[in-house]
Order: sequence, then structure tokens, then C-alpha cells
Amino acid sequence: MRSGVEWKQKWQRGSGEWEVGSGNKEFAFPSPFPIPHSPLPASRSLFAFFALFAIFASTAALQKTGSQGNYDEPGLGVTETRRNTEVTLSLPVIYWAGGIETAESLKEAGIEQIATAPDKAEEWRKAGFKVVALSQAELKGRSKLPAPRIAERANVASATRRPWIDANGWRFVRHPAGKFYYDLPRGRSAMALAETFAYKAGAVLKIDPADLREAGAMLAFINSLPGESYPPTADIGVIDDGSPETGELMNLLTRRNLLFKIISAPAPQFRVNIKLGSKEYPKAAAADPSAFAQKIRQMLGDENRSLRVYGSETVICRLTGDGPRARLHILNYGGREIYGLRARVRGNYSRVEARVFGLGRAEPDDFVNDETAAEFSIPKMGIYAVVDLARSN
Repeated sequence: MRSGVEWKQKWQRGSGEWEVGSGNKEFAFPSPFPIPHSPLPASRSLFAFFALFAIFASTAALQKTGSQGNYDEPGLGVTETRRNTEVTLSLPVIYWAGGIETAESLKEAGIEQIATAPDKAEEWRKAGFKVVALSQAELKGRSKLPAPRIAERANVASATRRPWIDANGWRFVRHPAGKFYYDLPRGRSAMALAETFAYKAGAVLKIDPADLREAGAMLAFINSLPGESYPPTADIGVIDDGSPETGELMNLLTRRNLLFKIISAPAPQFRVNIKLGSKEYPKAAAADPSAFAQKIRQMLGDENRSLRVYGSETVICRLTGDGPRARLHILNYGGREIYGLRARVRGNYSRVEARVFGLGRAEPDDFVNDETAAEFSIPKMGIYAVVDLARSN
């Protein structure tokens, strides 16, 4: 059997048509010039064959090029689209508006790929960078995210002293295919890069030039981590009606490290399925976040939680896993160093390996495995740590 596509061309004498087909399928198209009814000499027939083949091939190429021009950003064209896909999209991308004269500063910071305006893209590539061409219109068309931080909310009454965290994980979970961008003030780029990576979000970050070194250090740390593609772990189902109230519920669950998944209908694998506005979960109940979170936690039961975190109220975690292996992203929005943060991950994990931003590998303290869960402490961490867990072979 022949491999590939077998093209057949037939000269239909007297019909003024060529037949082109693959396998048993054929179609006819008119000849672009008059075909005489009398037999042609072999040399002229061969010339006519190649002439028609060239016309057919060039027409197909033009149609393909025209159709590919708008696969990515309107106006970029097929060449720019192809180049954009060459960038390592598994990493967060920094949008850089500076001129080519700032290239050395980026290289010193260890930044190797950027997004920039289409008219600047080629000169940045010539300078050795991987580049995504991104117009201002496309950038502004993305959903803008708040800078990650501990926020003061003086107009919100609360019975607890728990700090309010501006974190974007719940937005990434709600819109996993969303396109986002940050416009970050000084000192926020590393945290934004960490949360973007932890949730595998499609985000572009405009950073303060003063943050170049810190951003470069975070990207280097992210790039040093072993690759993984585990699915997110969840204990709670949330039926999303698209309302702001349900969005605030997701925010609430995320800040309490109550892991959830968005579902379209109650799912039997979850002990708790929440539909805000239902009889069981009226919207008025969510007005008191602390009490509402406590209700959900009690319904789930701490013994059934896939993750528990002790020792900080400014830490949000992202847990993924495939059964034999798991990864825990620990995001410290408080900014200050934390000593002895303790976590409990459900599952019979006997091997735990921690990496801490700014410190490298860290040996977890006080490791305990009771065959139902692994519990351990991170001796010291700043804004970000990643813990990989595995069962024994």
C-alpha cells in the first residue's frame, strides 16, 4: 500500500476538464485555457499538465494563507501567529512596553520571553528574545485583574480579625480558558507570577520596571520546577449561575482553602453541592462570610477535606493530583516570612519534596503519614512554595 496521498490527473479529451482525485474520489474543474479536441503531442501534453498543476497548487496555497490570517490576533497575519505559538505559553508572560535599549536590563534579570507591541516584535526577536506580538487593543480586551495583596476593607464589618485577601485564583477557576492581564504596581509582580503559574492561567503581566529582578527570579524558580499536568483536586461542587454573589462565594471558599469545582448540576462525588439562592443556601446567608464558610466546612467535615493548612490566615493553596502523585502550591499573600507552616494532604503519600522561592529545596519538618494523609511543616518560606508528594512504588 502506498503511503501519503496519491493524486491522479486525467486528461479528458474533448471535455475541457481536468479530474483531480485522491483514492477513489475525484472532482472535475474547468481547464483555464481552451482544450483542443485533437490529440496533443506528448511534449505539449506534459507542459499542459505541469502548467495546470502549478495553477492549482498556487491557488490552494493562497486560500490557505488567507484563511490562516485571523487565527490569532486580527491583523497579525500567519507569520506572526506562528511565531506567537513558539513562545513557552506554560509560563506567565510579561508585557514590556520599553524600547530595545532596555534589552540588556531584561537579560540581566534572566527574562527571556516577553509580549510587546506588534511593531516592536521583530527587533526584540533579533535581540534574542521569544516574543508574543500583542496590540494594545488585544491587551485591553482581556479581563483586568486586581494586584494580589492583603486589602483593607474598612466598610466591611466582620466578627473575626481574618484579613481580606485580594487573590485571583477563584477567577482562574471560574474561567479556566479566560484571557487576563495585570497592570501591577511596584512590588507585586512576583506574587502575581506565582498565582498565575499555580492556576495555569492565561495571563499577561504589565510590571513596574523596578520589579525586573524579582520577576526574573520568580520566572527562574518556576522554570526550575518539574513539569506536571495533574487535574485540580476538589471536595465541593459549586453550580455557577454567573452572578456576582456566586463569584464572591468562590472567593470565600478559595480564601478558606475549601477546594471546589464548578459543575452544572449536583454531582454525587461531592458531599457538598452548593447552589446559591437555593433553599439550603440562600443568598442572604452569604452576607456573613465567616458564618457561611463555617457552615460549609461543617457540612463537609474536616476529616473529608483533601487539604488542611495550619499556622497562617494569609496563605491560599492550590492542590492538584492524579492519585499516586500530587502537587501543592502554597501562596503567601501576607508577604512576610512564615515559619513552620503546616499542611495535611489526604492520601497515602510517603515521599514529600518541597521547593521554596528564594531558598531552593527545603526538607519538610515533622513528617507524618498515617496511611490516610500526609502531614508536614515547611520550616521557612516567603511568598511561594511548591510541594510534590508521591506514594511509594
